[in-house]
Amino acid sequence: MSSSIELEHRISPVSRLPPELLISCFSKLGSSMDLRSCMLVSKTWSRNAVDLLWHRPLCNSWANLLNVVQAVRKEDSYFPYFALVKRLNLSSLSDQISDGTVQPFMCCKRIERLTLTGCTKLTDHGVVSIVEGSNSLLALDITGLDAVTDHTLGAVAEHCPRLQGLNITDCSKVTDESLVAVAQSCRHLKRLKLNNCTLITDESVTSVARHCPAMLEIDLHNCRQITDESITSLISRGRQLRELRIAHCSLVTNNAFLELPKQLAFDSLRILDLTACYQLHDAAVEKIIEASPRLRNLVLAKCKDITDKSVHAITRLGKNLHYIHLGHCAHITDAAVIQLVKMCNRIRYIDLACCHRLTDASVKLLATLPKLRRIGLVKCQAITDRSIMALAKINNEINTPKSQTTSLLERVHLSYCVHLTLQGIHALLNRCPKLTHLSLTGIQGFFMREDLTAFCREAPPEFTEHQRTMFCVFSGPKINQLRDYLNNEDRASLYDTEGTMYDDREAEDAEADQQVTGMMHATGLGGADDEDMNDEDEVGEGSQYGEPPDSWRTR
Repeated sequence: MSSSIELEHRISPVSRLPPELLISCFSKLGSSMDLRSCMLVSKTWSRNAVDLLWHRPLCNSWANLLNVVQAVRKEDSYFPYFALVKRLNLSSLSDQISDGTVQPFMCCKRIERLTLTGCTKLTDHGVVSIVEGSNSLLALDITGLDAVTDHTLGAVAEHCPRLQGLNITDCSKVTDESLVAVAQSCRHLKRLKLNNCTLITDESVTSVARHCPAMLEIDLHNCRQITDESITSLISRGRQLRELRIAHCSLVTNNAFLELPKQLAFDSLRILDLTACYQLHDAAVEKIIEASPRLRNLVLAKCKDITDKSVHAITRLGKNLHYIHLGHCAHITDAAVIQLVKMCNRIRYIDLACCHRLTDASVKLLATLPKLRRIGLVKCQAITDRSIMALAKINNEINTPKSQTTSLLERVHLSYCVHLTLQGIHALLNRCPKLTHLSLTGIQGFFMREDLTAFCREAPPEFTEHQRTMFCVFSGPKINQLRDYLNNEDRASLYDTEGTMYDDREAEDAEADQQVTGMMHATGLGGADDEDMNDEDEVGEGSQYGEPPDSWRTR
């Protein structure tokens, strides 16, 4: 037997697997310790496992960070660890990271995703030291680095032509000068987040629109110098734009949308946040719906001048609409909400906080939405226990299928709905098994009872004493604890009053039902089903409008 054949028979079958199969197997391992063990098996296994182990080194503790630094600095190591690092995330140690801490990573020039979120001790010197020469960088997140200036973004423009994602939220010293340079040099940009960059003007945003045609998502939250010119340019040129967030850009008017090219549809746009764009009116909303017929998430909170006319336009989105926020749009009435329910029957989240004209008629129809998961009715003070019983899907039909009598609600915001009673909330708790959040701040039957507030979560530390007294929000395990407590207490001692619950069997309520049915038939509207789409957005109580999706974040 020849020596080569003898050697081949000495090698185990698993060691003869091609590298791509070994790497595929190793990639299924769940922990870095498992990968490390594979590296110790043989040189072949080591060569094929080391990339996976060092692709994203773990820097979630100071000890781990020191080990990583020691390895990338070592000159005579078996592997060039500094060249293997592709993703570097130091946000877990944000309060300890300084310019000196990041100096050892100057030699890591193959980093593709760099996350320095909240590392407030970093300055231009530290960030630039990593960015310089990093031609492979695809995503940079420097959220909260207030000391960073145009010098850092100038280095990004010079050294990172492949950049696709940039998050400079709260980098308040950045100006148009560096952003224009980034737009001109980094033409593959797809995601740009400029929250609270208050020095930014139309000059840089229009430059992004001109030079970055692949833009998918842009967030201009609180960029208060942005005007109509920027918005019109972004939408007109961004034919692939999926998300546009311009919350609190108070200089934006109707013209931003009315000046869009006629008879041109922007089918890619899915998410539009216009929170507190006070100068928008019905005409702008009608144009938005006409130009973006496939919108899925629409936020018009605090656009105080819009009326039922806007809601009627929104109904044309039909099955596409999943998320609608109309908080503080006080001109909206029951008629518009009823029409919305009829046409857009796939809504998962709706917020109507401070829409004081709404009554039980609206909520009863909202309760029929088959996919409703979250509803906000803060300060809708005209609603009563009739609404709560509808949300709890309590009815008098004996033969109603079980699937129609179990609520899917997960988050319900009812703060300051002062006509609600403990009996109604108790029924809601029992009929909503998936409930994870229930806000009842300002409802007398709850915040004045210590036995019930014992299950509340802590009030935020910045609240005043009066706000703390009124605060009554239940979430997580506390929901189940409250439900169990109410179910185990004696009913006579639990409820302070009798006869406060509305009974849907009463003649008065039957008449109200007939009125609602008549309004529905009068609209002559209907919705159609379609395939499911994923829920993505979360919104807090009242005026809180949720976080951006994970696609903004670098990992």
